[in-house]
Amino acid sequence: MKMGKRGAVASLLILAMAAPGVAFSQQPAAPAATKEKSVLTSERETISYAIGIDVASSFEPIAGEVDVAELRRAVENAFAGGQPLLSQEEAQQTDAALRAVMMARAGQQVPGLAPGSQPTVDRKKVGLMLGSYAVGPSLAAIKDDIDLNSVFKAVNDVFSKGNPTMTHEQAKATLQAFSTAKQSAVAGKNREQGNAFLAKNKTQPGVVTTASGLQYQVLRAGSGERPMATSRVRVNYEGKLLDGTVFDSSYERGQPVDFGLNQVIKGWTEGVSLMPVGAKYRFWIPAELAYGSNGSGPIGPESTLTFDVELLGVLQ
Repeated sequence: MKMGKRGAVASLLILAMAAPGVAFSQQPAAPAATKEKSVLTSERETISYAIGIDVASSFEPIAGEVDVAELRRAVENAFAGGQPLLSQEEAQQTDAALRAVMMARAGQQVPGLAPGSQPTVDRKKVGLMLGSYAVGPSLAAIKDDIDLNSVFKAVNDVFSKGNPTMTHEQAKATLQAFSTAKQSAVAGKNREQGNAFLAKNKTQPGVVTTASGLQYQVLRAGSGERPMATSRVRVNYEGKLLDGTVFDSSYERGQPVDFGLNQVIKGWTEGVSLMPVGAKYRFWIPAELAYGSNGSGPIGPESTLTFDVELLGVLQ
């Protein structure tokens, strides 16, 4: 299993937060010039600085154990699509060493360590671990919106107890506004692409468009009973985005799925109700019949979806 932010990194942070009052070592104080507030000259720099405040706040309890230069190098590598600069085995070892350091500072006995001994951790490896398995992957999707100089200016301001340009509250508000604007832009693009696709697709041979806007094509006819909108059914299926990305597939999991047709998105309720058992249909589901403006996981807001569905049986 790949280690991500909810793996070693998250566990060490939980451990850090669970030991209030522990005096973690901090990096040396920055020179006086770096303690002046940053001048943010653009929206991009402002957003990036807010991201840096958020990142630094997450790791502030272990600031003294983080080599920021290595953290940045790992983030840049992740943005470039490179393999992690620290192997999973090394990351696990670094996590264990960091846990031991934190336990010792909290006055706890570290298993396997002689009483009075002080565990150590490689700060460079801590930076690489955080950058490779937490910060880099989490920010990669918005890398084109980020100015890394501003991100790491904020990280250094927080870690060195400098004079940040933003409070935590201001950073949170900035990121909320950015997230809302980003989602709105993505929704608009998805809506435009979906409408254009459906308008063209409805003219293709064999494609039927219902009154709701659902489109379907019969890939294989069936001869069994048809379910009602309240029926429980057994199906095999594969769901794709318009660019062909598979986001869900019972075929990949190796087993069909049972569910009630009144428990799924509207496009599925309507579409599967049209199918006789034994049939295989392809559905093109507009956003308003799918996940709408919210999206879901890898499905962005206002996304038009494609599903291939085989109806294997009506259970009740």
